[in-house]
Amino acid sequence: MLALKKIAITGGIASGKSSVCQFFRELGAYVVSADALAHGLLSLENSLGQQVLNHFGPQILQHGKIDRRLLAAKVFKNPSLLEALEKLLHPAVLQKIEELYEQAKLQQAYTLFVVEIPLLYEIHSEDAYDAVVAVLTDESLAKKRFCQAGHSEDEYEKRMNRQWSPEEKAKRANYTLINNGSLAKLRQEVVKLNSILKENQFS
Repeated sequence: MLALKKIAITGGIASGKSSVCQFFRELGAYVVSADALAHGLLSLENSLGQQVLNHFGPQILQHGKIDRRLLAAKVFKNPSLLEALEKLLHPAVLQKIEELYEQAKLQQAYTLFVVEIPLLYEIHSEDAYDAVVAVLTDESLAKKRFCQAGHSEDEYEKRMNRQWSPEEKAKRANYTLINNGSLAKLRQEVVKLNSILKENQFS
């Protein structure tokens, strides 16, 4: 049995990574979001959620749950706190991705295993994937999208300062998708790339 090919989708904030993943899902891929996994792991029902609460205090709670925005506001002001959070979260997320990959392989129902992982290069996980796709968009457009989602430009800058530049990610990636136009145009590019990745699955 041929191994299910693992594809990482990365890029800057508000570049369109989630849209790319949605299109891959529609084309038959098993899609995983590292951010969504992190969100699930931050539940107080999990030991990791309890560890985060113990480390960062009750100020991060809202209605008895860890509020990601409150947590983000706290850690992005303080590099040492952010580093502490990443040390707790990243290994747990990577382990969960591997568990899901093994499950998807057994099902033999998917064309590709696609992971949306914004900090792929920052946490040195690129070697775990058969191919890396960077989603690249103009910074002004990314900022506009980010602010339209209810965030501030200042928050955008703080978060991007903790990441590699999108251009550097694109330089290192196997494939780059430019997302400065419509969603329909982006979907066309994903359809093309999906065919390429499936063909390369047997090489």
